Amino acid sequence: MKARDYDVIVIGGGPAGLMTSIAASSQGARVCLLEKGAKLGRKLIISGGGRCNVTNAKEQDELIKQMPGNGRFLFSVFSQFNNRDIIHFFEELGVALKEEDRGRMFPVTDKAVTVAGALIERMKRQGVEVRLNSPVEQVVYENGQTAGVLLKNGERLASPCVVICVGGCSVPQTGSTGDGYEWARAAGHTITDLYPTEVPLTANDPYIRDKFLQGLSLREIELTLYDPKGKKVSTQEGDMIFTHFGISGPAALRQGHYVSVTQKKFGAAPLSLKIDLMPQKHVDEVMEESWQLLEEHPKKAVKNVIKGFVPERLIPVLLSLANIAEETTLSHMRKQQWRDFAQLVKAFPLTITGTLSLEEAFITGGGVSTKEIDPRTMQSKLMPGLFFAGEVMDVHAHTGGYNITIAFSTGYVAGTHSAQTARVLA
Repeated sequence: MKARDYDVIVIGGGPAGLMTSIAASSQGARVCLLEKGAKLGRKLIISGGGRCNVTNAKEQDELIKQMPGNGRFLFSVFSQFNNRDIIHFFEELGVALKEEDRGRMFPVTDKAVTVAGALIERMKRQGVEVRLNSPVEQVVYENGQTAGVLLKNGERLASPCVVICVGGCSVPQTGSTGDGYEWARAAGHTITDLYPTEVPLTANDPYIRDKFLQGLSLREIELTLYDPKGKKVSTQEGDMIFTHFGISGPAALRQGHYVSVTQKKFGAAPLSLKIDLMPQKHVDEVMEESWQLLEEHPKKAVKNVIKGFVPERLIPVLLSLANIAEETTLSHMRKQQWRDFAQLVKAFPLTITGTLSLEEAFITGGGVSTKEIDPRTMQSKLMPGLFFAGEVMDVHAHTGGYNITIAFSTGYVAGTHSAQTARVLA
């Protein structure tokens, strides 16, 4: 191998790559960050609706619970750099943060460019060399260890340590097109099955197909998913929105993981999903309160009585499913009929056919097997000098600042230990 050009080469200019570069250069390493696009932090800048949810302030146990994709792999990572460290890190950079609902942390400016700009400026101050428009052809391995990279333009860069931070296959317009998987395979790594997660759900119920509910938002509801045998798989709470193809919004996106893994297990069979419109109330309370409204307005049509009790656009669907005519009045209502209505308020049915595609998902499930990565260092167990950080690994979380926490934390650990490894090999 020729004399090294750099101590550490980082591939990918997203959240993981930026943090990796900062951590490695802070250890005194000569670092080169390679980005195949014309701009750094493209996925970072669109995250959190353009506001960038930099982390989540919840306690570590709760963080792990929100990471259904091998979250336990991150215990060693969080012992070195966790969400509290991320908050402190940005405050030291001069990026003031604020906590919003469910522990989500945002910059006070409400602008993701504030976060990206602070990271890029820190890299520059620490002497990281950034090469834009520099796609990598392959990671070079020689004599059983990492030797550098070969760029698509034919240029070879020598380095004893390479960190792959190129993301998965989701949101490909930001540059995440699955390149890292082939480089990992070339080093002998296993790539677990890839699937969409944090992804909208598709449904085929009549009121979805005819777009009757499209655009209707529901707040503070619960979504419960059942497998084809009727066993409960997962309950997720939060907000959602009906779309022309199914449902989206935070609660639906979180169910995307469970829809994907359940259909991997059972095949493409449709799954039952129930929406609890009033999770804070028992069905008996829903029954009593709504029946009391009918008794207070005995001559009014039920469709008018329950306006305000449930979302107005849902009323025709709820009444139809309960076999109640919209013009029915109290005197023509059997109490059991109304109990059916109350049950539907607590379990509005959807038939889930699947999810949108992997490319349309926010996060990729699957990736480089965590069994083949040292959780203390992010270094490959199979190829010395090869490190991983972020979504390229088989680790993922729900929305809410958890995935970017994974990116920053694994990036910090990979950067720190790759620099230390490079120093040992000097």
